Parts: sequence; structure tokens; C-alpha cells
Amino acid sequence: MSTRISPLADIAPEAQIGDDVTIGPFCVVGPNVTLGDGCTLDSHVTIIGDAEIGQRNRFFPGCVIGGEPQDTSYRASRTRLEIGDNNLFREGVTVNRGAEKEDHVTRIGNHNMLMANSHVAHNCWIHNHVILVNGVLLGGHVHIHDGAIVSGNSVVHHFSTLGTLSFVSGGCRVPHDIPPYMLAAGSDNPTIRTINVVGMRRAGISDDTIAIIKRAYRLLFREHKSLEAIRSTFQAEQSDILPIELSRLLNAVEQQRQGRMGRAREAVRSTPKQEQISQKRPA
Repeated sequence: MSTRISPLADIAPEAQIGDDVTIGPFCVVGPNVTLGDGCTLDSHVTIIGDAEIGQRNRFFPGCVIGGEPQDTSYRASRTRLEIGDNNLFREGVTVNRGAEKEDHVTRIGNHNMLMANSHVAHNCWIHNHVILVNGVLLGGHVHIHDGAIVSGNSVVHHFSTLGTLSFVSGGCRVPHDIPPYMLAAGSDNPTIRTINVVGMRRAGISDDTIAIIKRAYRLLFREHKSLEAIRSTFQAEQSDILPIELSRLLNAVEQQRQGRMGRAREAVRSTPKQEQISQKRPA
């Protein structure tokens, strides 16, 4: 299938453009950009820096993708942005490439939706099926795991981790990790209010497993039982085989408590680069 490029677009000759790509008027694509098959740049889209973009991504007007990190320590070295397939970037979305920290890369996976005027800072990692609602701002080094939703105008502190299928209510300032499957609310320093039942059901998690996660939530955040006691209780009842969802939740809470200021990944700041890379995907 043919690629369609507006004569009003500015495409560097060195850019790698796939098949069936549509690039509208007043778009700018830099020389170190790779655009996969089936991508669409509506109009007034800027993609610069070392950016490798997969297939069937759509960029609405006003997006700036792959810009320099907003980090005063950045010294113009070649850092990267990696984007997977089937992502949607609505109007005015900004995504910065990595800074000269961790492994120098900002990552966005597959099937994500970034709504209007949301921002992804340097060295973030957005996994798959994540939704950032209008006006969400991610600080540097934030990790958001599969299926998480961050509601409108929320701000996530750098080095925070939002777990699988977690949910953050609108207008939150999130200075700490949100464990998997949990729903957080409260405009300042949000607390864990309940579990994300809707998200878990949509993801096909069984009612039995949801009941186990709900019980774990009560033990963790209402009765404040120790992790050792909770693990022992469930292991006795489950014949030592815990559902992966429960293990993921308990492991995330343990890592958070071992971190600093409620953020498990704060420890990354003072570890060597290779160790940082090995830690970039916490359980």
C-alpha cells in the first residue's frame, strides 16, 4: 500500500518511513526517526530525536514526540524513545526521549491511549493497554504497568510506579507507588480506597481471584497486618500456591516498603547503570 505525505510536511531524507503511512500538512519528522507501517500523523505533528515507532500508531494535531528531556543535567547526548504498536496520541501530547540516566530510553508499549495534553517525561516506561486521561503529567522515570488508568489532570511524581490494573482518580497528586489492582483517590497524597473491580473484570480475572485480592486489600490497608502474616494465611488456605495476582500485589507492597518515600524505585538513583537496567521492571 502507498504512503501519502503532504507536500507541506517537512520530512528528513534520512527518516525511515514504512508502508501505508499518512503524514499530513505541517508535520516535521527528523532524520533519526523510524515510522512503522500504517502510522498516521494528522497535521502539525513533530517527531524528532532518536525515535523508533512501531506500526499503526496515530498522532493527532499538536503532538511533539521525542523532544529533548526537560532535565537540567542533560548534555545533548544521543538518547532514545521507543514506541510499540497500535497506540493513540491525542491532541497536544508530549513525550520526551530519555535523559542520560538509567538506560537512556523512554518507552511506550502497545495499545496505549494518551489523551489530550498529557505529558510523558524522560525515562518513563508505559507498558501496555494504559490510559492517560486529559492533562495527566508524568514526572521522569515513572513506570506504569499493564492496564493502569490515570484520570484527568493527575500528576505522578518521578520514580513512582503504578501497578498492573491500578486506577488513579482525577486531579490527584501521586507522590508514591500505587500497588497493582488498587484504586487510589484524594487530591493530595491519595490513599488506597478499594480495589479496581471493574478493571479486573474487564481483564478477565475470575471472581474467585477478585475475592482474594479484596481480602488482601482489607488485611493490608484496613487491618494493617504484616506481609508475613498475610502470606502465611493465604499459603495455608491455598496449599502454598498463590494466585499470580496476589503474589504480584504482595511483592509490589514489599518493594514499596523497602524503598524510600513510598517509592520502590527511589533506590535506582544510587545504583550503577547495569543494576538499574536489571531493576527497571519490578514485579
